[in-house]
Formats: sequence, C-alpha cells, structure tokens
Amino acid sequence: MDRGTVGSANRGRLQVETRTEEDSEIVTPVGELDHHTADLLREPLESAVEQGRARLVIDCSRLEFCDSTGLNVLLGARLKAEAAGGGVHLAGMRPVVARVFEITGAEVVFTVHDSLDAALGK
Repeated sequence: MDRGTVGSANRGRLQVETRTEEDSEIVTPVGELDHHTADLLREPLESAVEQGRARLVIDCSRLEFCDSTGLNVLLGARLKAEAAGGGVHLAGMRPVVARVFEITGAEVVFTVHDSLDAALGK
C-alpha cells in the first residue's frame, strides 16, 4: 500500500482512491482489477462498511479491466453493504468492463448508473 498518499493504494496495475461524500463512500479503482490486485479494492470496501458507510459508490470510469476475481470482490461488498442497510452502486462503466457484468448476469444485482454524478443524485 502506498502510505505516502492519503486515501489511495497502489500495486502496479491498480490504484484505488477513496473519499466520503455525504452518505456515500466513493471508491475509484484505476487500472486493472484481477486476481493479483483484488485485495486493493476489497480492503477499502470492507473498511467503509465496518466504519458505518454502507452506501458504496464504485466509480468505474477509470477501470480498464475486471476479471471474475474482481467481480467477486464487488459481489462480496454488495452482500456486506446490504447486510448493513446500504448497497453498491456502479457508475460510469467502460464497455469492456460492462461486458463482464453483462455476460455473467451480474448487472442485475447492482444498481448501475451512467455516471458518478447520477450515482450521487446530482
């Protein structure tokens, strides 16, 4: 984890930025989400729910790739967030990432928004 930057983590191909805005924890994965980088996303999602921020907004606009491990991280976060009274909102998915959700049918279990602003109700 890159401890030099508050609110971010980096392991080569994935950087994860986090911030809180009103009742939402906004998590922005940048790069490739796969078996090797999945924990970089899992940790801030779980931490947010543990700290009482169960409305998770994943800004996917800078996510270039997502494999089944990344999808499982998001599904796990959804279960934890919903158990805490919240949910996971996916925003601004690129076509290549959206295709993974479409192929697997996972898009039906998430609230999907065209943009981050839409996910935040702006």
